[in-house]
Amino acid sequence: MILQFDTTKEFIYHWCGKFTSPNKDWIHMTRSRDDYELMVVTEGTLYIADHEQEYAVNAGEYLLMAPTPCQHGTKSGDCEFYWLHFGYHGERQDHEQFSTHVEYLPDYLQIPATGALSFPERLIILMKELQDSDKRYKDSTLNRYLCSTILSELSAQCRHRLRKDKELKEQLYGDILDYISWNVQENLHISEIAAHFGYNEKYLTTLFKKYAGITLKQQVLQAKMEVAKSALSESTHPVSQIAYSLGFSDAHNFSNAFRKITGLSPSEYRASYNRHNRFQK
Repeated sequence: MILQFDTTKEFIYHWCGKFTSPNKDWIHMTRSRDDYELMVVTEGTLYIADHEQEYAVNAGEYLLMAPTPCQHGTKSGDCEFYWLHFGYHGERQDHEQFSTHVEYLPDYLQIPATGALSFPERLIILMKELQDSDKRYKDSTLNRYLCSTILSELSAQCRHRLRKDKELKEQLYGDILDYISWNVQENLHISEIAAHFGYNEKYLTTLFKKYAGITLKQQVLQAKMEVAKSALSESTHPVSQIAYSLGFSDAHNFSNAFRKITGLSPSEYRASYNRHNRFQK
């Protein structure tokens, strides 16, 4: 879930602080809450839920919880976290909510309900500054701007992390293509590719299809057939030899795979290519 806030509408600071659980048996209280709460966990794990979902927030992660009729702990445990309560748009709390990432808009803050922080120390420094400012000055304007700064920093970190994740996924996709190309003559299995890159097989196949539009298995087959087409058109090697050189157990399996991709048998493709060359001369 992603919460979106229009920055032309003001955030309203309520209060903030730092909490350290007294012992391992501590569990968060049950209460109704009509404002937003940001929690940044620095030690342990915070087990908490609202009326819709349960969360386990680890050190280096945050949770931004919208107003809820039932905030409650789900499990006991030691933890430490900074917290910030705030309102929005004259306490009307009318943020927008999305289930998936939306296009970035410059006048909006887009913050997933929970996630890992790219730079947790930056957020902690700002929360400490707000805490000190509130105690020292009790200035509502300063507190409001510091509250907005904290949420803007969080939104920027989420955007940065999303961009970095996208770059890593694109890099992984490119690396998979290279790996297939370098090992096209092997009897490649999807499980072997997944193990090479250290990812779960299902995750890797899902990611690859998202970028390529075809399955990883289809990509391996297509890569082999591109090499096969080159070998058939530029050499006189027997079909069986080409099949074995591409990791197929026999010429029959190779011919079936080749026909599936090209619509022709290897022999038909070779003959067609040779006819084309004769007509060109």
